[in-house]
Amino acid sequence: MATYSGSFDNENWYQTFKDGQPFSAIHSLKVRNHSPDGFSWGYCGSGCAQFALGILLEETDQITAEKLYQDFKWAIISNLPEKSWTLTSEEIQKWLNQK
Repeated sequence: MATYSGSFDNENWYQTFKDGQPFSAIHSLKVRNHSPDGFSWGYCGSGCAQFALGILLEETDQITAEKLYQDFKWAIISNLPEKSWTLTSEEIQKWLNQK
């Protein structure tokens, strides 16, 4: 089970991690390029779409990720608190199972 986390501050902006290691947008950008500047959360913009896609590509297959990432963005990513948060594979899988 993976743990995703993020933090924001004015110096480093949006920092994302998977199991404590930096989590990059590189893989998700090869599928869809919403935000070449990287991931973000807490609203419903392009950085959030990129992040939703990135997480779902880790948690499921590409077809499912592409089908559901906008819904995941609206339901989960847009509601993450700006400063700091944690999201587990278990929580993501629970959301996926409801779809």
